[in-house]
Amino acid sequence: MVVKGNVEHIVFQNKENGWTVADIDCNGELITIVGKLPNLSEGQVVSATGNFVSSQKWGEQFSVSSFEISEPTGKESIEKYLASGLISGIGPVTARAIVQEFGEKALEVIEYNPLKLADIRGISLTKAAEIGRRFLEIKNMQDVIIFLQQHNISTNLAIKIFSYYQNDTLNIVQTNPYKLVEDISRIGFSTADKIAQKLGIAQDSEFRVRAGILHILKESSEKDGNTYLPKEEMVKHLSKLLGLDFDNYSDLLSTVIVRLVFDGLIKEVEFDGEPCIMLDKYYSVERKLAQRLVRMSSEAPNLHLDLAAEIDEFEKANDIKFHQDQRSAIELAINQGVCVITGGPGTGKTTIIRCILSILQNQHKKVALLAPTGRAAKRMSESCGYEASTIHRALLVDHTKANLEDDDTVFVHNERNRLPYDAVIVDEVSMVDVVLAANLLSALKPSTKLLLVGDKNQLASVGAGNVLADIISSNVIQCHNLTQIYRQSEKSLIVTNAHLINNGQMPKLDNTSNDFFFEQRKEQIDIANTIVEMQSKRIPRFLNIEPLKIQVLAPLRQGVCGVENLNNKLQQTLNPAHADKLEIIYGNTIFRLGDKVMQTVNNYNIEWKKPNGKAWEIGEAVFNGDIGFITNIFRQQERVEITFDDGRIAEYAKPDLAQLTLSYAITVHKSQGSEFDVVIMPVIGGVPTILSRNLLYTAVTRAKKMVVLVGQKFHLKFMVDNNYTAKRYSALKTFLKEQKDNMEFLLS
Repeated sequence: MVVKGNVEHIVFQNKENGWTVADIDCNGELITIVGKLPNLSEGQVVSATGNFVSSQKWGEQFSVSSFEISEPTGKESIEKYLASGLISGIGPVTARAIVQEFGEKALEVIEYNPLKLADIRGISLTKAAEIGRRFLEIKNMQDVIIFLQQHNISTNLAIKIFSYYQNDTLNIVQTNPYKLVEDISRIGFSTADKIAQKLGIAQDSEFRVRAGILHILKESSEKDGNTYLPKEEMVKHLSKLLGLDFDNYSDLLSTVIVRLVFDGLIKEVEFDGEPCIMLDKYYSVERKLAQRLVRMSSEAPNLHLDLAAEIDEFEKANDIKFHQDQRSAIELAINQGVCVITGGPGTGKTTIIRCILSILQNQHKKVALLAPTGRAAKRMSESCGYEASTIHRALLVDHTKANLEDDDTVFVHNERNRLPYDAVIVDEVSMVDVVLAANLLSALKPSTKLLLVGDKNQLASVGAGNVLADIISSNVIQCHNLTQIYRQSEKSLIVTNAHLINNGQMPKLDNTSNDFFFEQRKEQIDIANTIVEMQSKRIPRFLNIEPLKIQVLAPLRQGVCGVENLNNKLQQTLNPAHADKLEIIYGNTIFRLGDKVMQTVNNYNIEWKKPNGKAWEIGEAVFNGDIGFITNIFRQQERVEITFDDGRIAEYAKPDLAQLTLSYAITVHKSQGSEFDVVIMPVIGGVPTILSRNLLYTAVTRAKKMVVLVGQKFHLKFMVDNNYTAKRYSALKTFLKEQKDNMEFLLS
């Protein structure tokens, strides 16, 4: 549907993202339009495509999906447009003077002969030139946005593209739309390819092959966690993507690869005799990480301290008794420059960290406890009695250079501005991707003692790389694997069953324990309904616990037992609609006061505040995986207030709601690093690449007090037996071995 009219009044406009609420005169009828309409101004004529939506608070409004803007006509409209403040240097008085001088040709003069404005009293030649420049900039931006909208690029993304290329945008996009794949995150190959096809760019264009290679390498890292691909595999994907047989285009392929190498975008490498292709970013990051690990490990003195007395003292003070296996892990961590401690649930990792922390403090060392997520850091703080921080917060994001994407993150603490710690302990290292790990180690002094703690059997990091697994398998860094189970009460099965699952054995399902239950259900709709009943009624009564402290973990996003459907059912049950309960709709999601929500991307620009005594702590940045609740909805400003688990309070403008999702149910992958009182998981059939032993083990180990599995034992056995682990191509292991050999050669 299309509406067209004069812009009578700008009700609200966010200058940063273009979100606008405006009243337009559409043939005598006043219509309120809402959407991203950057630089829309009173007096202009707007033609908007979209549809009408209704709300109890605001009534009927027209939601804009795309738009075109025409310059105003008539003296009154032109003056209103110029007086709107859109063009810096022109206010109401100057606008009136310009229209009085040039009449209906005022905009033509500003665009083509702006220096004539200096004929008006109060406008200098410099000011006249600046007015002309700003007018052209606004006009160019609107032309670009309209052009990109015609190619199904959202307004928000169009603004981002224009911000990058500025006035060269149209020329670049029309000449080589594939450039967007290289320069603009969130522009995929298919989007650029559709634009190119409309522009008549050939299928075997060098531009197209180049963009295809970069797209495949980026997608492989983002979706599969790979930092490189074997060349043969990359070419196979490329051939399928482009519809080209590279047996017939081998010269073209070689030329493009050579030029990408020359431009510093990729590296041709060889691993185990196999030719491979890496994005230059990951080559540099993994090599730098390997160098730092080997240097810190080799340069730190091996102390050979006898810690028996200090460990004994810690045991006495805490009324515990360490196994020799645990004592060995503590001694290794204190005496080595870099080491890894790994082990499953109940093996004492947390208690060991507490002892190591105590010994380091007795040595007057300045220690940092770090974790990859806010929830993991909070859990670390509570278990150790010592403040822990996320890695991002410790490094401090440089907000002047930050973007929404992790890859663009720049930190205040780096190799030129090191962190001030003598020792750093990082928990949940399996979640840490190679980019974040490299940034952390770059910010540590060479003399810093580094302890990495994690469970090698957890799911790999969401981001690229295989940091913990590569470090362990390289045999370059000292590692200690804890195998003895210590934390287990008489009637507890969570820990026992987690280890049974990890060893490929069926968990005990007799429902005689007080913390591990299996509910047999056959049909998926019955599984979903049982989960809702479990969370809303049965478990809260059994444990005397709030329903929202129970977390549903699902293997899949889609389907009857997928995250999206379960979230809708749980929202209807736990937080139903009510006439007095505010809500706001974004896309297909209803966000309601009291809803449990999760942040799905890192955003370094959202401000937050946190109560700190009688004052407020102020900061910026929320991270992928942060969970909180909607504690306020400001309908007039279309903003939502979220209070996160750690007490931070942030406000989201309506466009930012795209970064949030309901989190009554979340995927197992999103639960990494978190711990919940109760975990409920649907056990269903599906693809072996997802429904694996590794995923089941990760879900079970997220629970502190209770695990409830709902489904069929047949499907549970399938997961236990399915030891599939997706192959990750990562180079850290190879680079670690190379660096160690180089170091030994130099020292020999």
